[in-house]
Amino acid sequence: MSALGQIGSGSLVEDWDDFLIPYKQAVDELKVKLRGIRAQFLKIDGRSPIEFVTGRVKPVDSIKEKMVRRHISEDRLEEDMEDIAGLRIMCQFVEDIYQVVDLLRKRTDINILEERDYVHNKKPSGYRSYHIIFEYPVQMLSGEKVILAEIQVRTLAMNFWATVEHSLNYKYQGVFPDDLKARLQRSAEAAFKLDEEMSEIRDELQETNQKSSDGSLRKLPDENSHIQ
Repeated sequence: MSALGQIGSGSLVEDWDDFLIPYKQAVDELKVKLRGIRAQFLKIDGRSPIEFVTGRVKPVDSIKEKMVRRHISEDRLEEDMEDIAGLRIMCQFVEDIYQVVDLLRKRTDINILEERDYVHNKKPSGYRSYHIIFEYPVQMLSGEKVILAEIQVRTLAMNFWATVEHSLNYKYQGVFPDDLKARLQRSAEAAFKLDEEMSEIRDELQETNQKSSDGSLRKLPDENSHIQ
């Protein structure tokens, strides 16, 4: 029997459906809470640093595969696998990422254990995102159960690149010629440059609107001035 086949024969995860109940509940609760924050921002400010929120519980096959790959035993699964429950918060701008992170730090219903800033400290592949590992208490029929979960905060451009790169990695099992790896890295940089450009455009528009309200409208730079 393969290592994957052997996983699940122990007492901890004989019933995966039962094991995953608190993780599913956590994802559902956190999606509601985060979407509620977005709605409040929209009502008060007209815009929100949160564009949209997604969440998922890691599929059982993926859990088993990661247990083998990371040498995680069944009795350490709840402590050593941080992303069984995972959420993603998408933002329009890079600056929004850090505003969302600050909001999460102030919450009393989560206990942040670790933060990983891959936005300004990208992975070798070019991947960028902000990861937060935290504890979250779930109220079960049997009492409170604290689980580990992960939130990834990223821009829409970062998410597009990461989603496509992940699907390519899955399809081709991470086996890429060096020239294609380099192209993926360059495309990641292009996505980040797009984020930076959109932030600059927003800032210039805000400055122009501010000066306009003061009675001194400033002409925007010619769009061709950005062409190199």
